[in-house]
Amino acid sequence: MFPNERLRPPFVDGQPNEHHSWGMRKSAWVGLAGFVAALTAEAHASADTLTELTAPFAHALEDGSYLGAAALIFVAGLATSLTPCVYPMIAITVSVFGARQAESRAKAALLSTSFVLGIAALFTPLGVISALTGIAFGSALASPWVVGVLAALFAAMAFSMFGLFDIALPSGLQNRLAQAGGFGLRGSFVLGFVNGLIAAPCTGPVLAVLLTWVATTGNVAFGALALFVYAIGIGVLFWFVGTFAITLPKSGRWIEWTKSAFGIAMLALALYYLRGVLPYPRPAVRNEVWLAVAFGLLVGGVVVGAIHLSFKGNAWGARFRKAIGVTACVAGVLGIVGWAEALPPGAHISWVESFEAGKATALTEERPMLVDFGADWCGACQEIERDVLSDPRVVAEAQRFVTVRVDLSTDKATDEKWALLKAYNQPGLPLVVLHHSDGSEAARVTGLVESDDFLEMMGSVR
Repeated sequence: MFPNERLRPPFVDGQPNEHHSWGMRKSAWVGLAGFVAALTAEAHASADTLTELTAPFAHALEDGSYLGAAALIFVAGLATSLTPCVYPMIAITVSVFGARQAESRAKAALLSTSFVLGIAALFTPLGVISALTGIAFGSALASPWVVGVLAALFAAMAFSMFGLFDIALPSGLQNRLAQAGGFGLRGSFVLGFVNGLIAAPCTGPVLAVLLTWVATTGNVAFGALALFVYAIGIGVLFWFVGTFAITLPKSGRWIEWTKSAFGIAMLALALYYLRGVLPYPRPAVRNEVWLAVAFGLLVGGVVVGAIHLSFKGNAWGARFRKAIGVTACVAGVLGIVGWAEALPPGAHISWVESFEAGKATALTEERPMLVDFGADWCGACQEIERDVLSDPRVVAEAQRFVTVRVDLSTDKATDEKWALLKAYNQPGLPLVVLHHSDGSEAARVTGLVESDDFLEMMGSVR
């Protein structure tokens, strides 16, 4: 009656001056606040737009409304381009691949189109491979090696934003490109492919739902089309900036301040990815004191000099203040994100950590069973835990269930837990399974769900 008993389980610039005008300081504050919001959304893996899109997107796929699903995929891709992984690269990339030096708007548009197709060339095969192999790829974030590489990438980007070094092509290649008149279509295509790799960590819950659905159904054609449309959505801003870059402002102190704000966001994101390998303090339940301290660190870091000071120049005092400010800001951002991810106050479900022990209890006491597969790298799993499984009505209803948590986080996953997920014939997360008291599967959740719908599922379990 359980997954290990049968194949298909029924349990289913130089140094700026410190005394700037309030208007420019205000710009820095507004900019940093925007990036904190963006990073918090990424940590949630559910910015408002993505949250609102995921549920109708999943329903559209289930109902066979592929046109509507494709439209939602495009909008989700556009929302992804505003996350910390993608947005900082837009101006940098456009200046590198040469659209600003194009002799005409048409040539700039052609270069930008080639760049966007490079992004699509990375994502489209994911849909095909998922459909052919039944693998959703999300589990890659459980590997310390994968998260280590991602963290190193974002840390390098952050240090570059702070001006500690410049990310540039080898001089020999730059000379060859200059002699040839720029990157051209091939170079733009390759650079688009590389930027797709940078964007990958911020692809959010929609992509997770999409790949899981494609892996489950084996629909190769729609899998390829969906990932292509998603990539086009990510590349829209690149295309517009690349095509019309000639009209954009190209210099100013605000650029250095903006880069510092992005650097803080990226450094915080690097540490966030390492939370399962190098854990840092995070609240289990939302606490106003914690939030106040986090905001205090963020504000204090900006005041000390995280934004308006620079690591460039010979003033060691300013460099030290900049380092202290950046450290405080990063700690503040991580504190805010940790608070946002924590469970709301109130009663919570008491989980059994051992699946076998929970199964034995359920069979012995003839009680229904709730099995929640989750991980700290699964944004949709965290959202279900925060918004659904912490709903007081769900907590009350869960008292008649034996509730089991299978944690696939980086530091807690085991081969046995992965085998259990595989036994449920589920290619990826999230997964919540409800079982009747006789051991048969009553229902399963493989995407975001509303509390009312989940309560209805629970009420139907015998």
